[in-house]
Amino acid sequence: MVPSSRLRAIVSAALMGLASMLHVSPASARLRDADLCEEAARRAARATGVPQEVLMAITLTETGRRTGGGPMRPWPWAVNVAGQGHWFPSRAEAEQFVASVLDQGRGNFDVGCFQLNNRWHAENFASMHDMFDPDANALYAARYLQDLRGLSDDWSSAAGAYHSATPELARRYRSRFEMLLADLPAAAAEGVVARVNAFPLFRAGDVRSTGSLVPLDAPARPLFGD
Repeated sequence: MVPSSRLRAIVSAALMGLASMLHVSPASARLRDADLCEEAARRAARATGVPQEVLMAITLTETGRRTGGGPMRPWPWAVNVAGQGHWFPSRAEAEQFVASVLDQGRGNFDVGCFQLNNRWHAENFASMHDMFDPDANALYAARYLQDLRGLSDDWSSAAGAYHSATPELARRYRSRFEMLLADLPAAAAEGVVARVNAFPLFRAGDVRSTGSLVPLDAPARPLFGD
């Protein structure tokens, strides 16, 4: 694993670069919460070269849900504790819940649009507030996926590795990912190009043996419903 200070510097620098590339208008600053993960995925795709639809399908696989009979949408204020998904109406409520979980001495949980795991990745963020940030969450996940793509046959394989290095768990995740990817509107595509990782967040030899942002000491139960 890249030392936390170095990794934090990489993420911070990448976020600063992303901010300088993109003008954030007042309207975009007031995006509805339901739009935040998708917008963050688009920005991370432009910043890293990871195909937009890949990131869209990952965030849907991780936090997607249907409300009010509408289409499935990802949700930024989602937390998974011990395989149990929780969707909160606001960032403040999600952070309050996480604080209560930490007070109980439970550090193994996943947060945000791309369900980054607290136990393994919180040290790479200045605070839990930053870890929930949709752009920071998406960019971190995109850099990791970019690295995995350099070690995989295709983006679907990279998505499976994002979840697990255990073949059966990766296969099940890929199946869900591919279904959601196929259902995305054509407009979501932004030039799918097989891309070799030129700026890895993790060195190839530093990827954890689990190969996932989700710890695998228990059967993985993603936040989507069956």
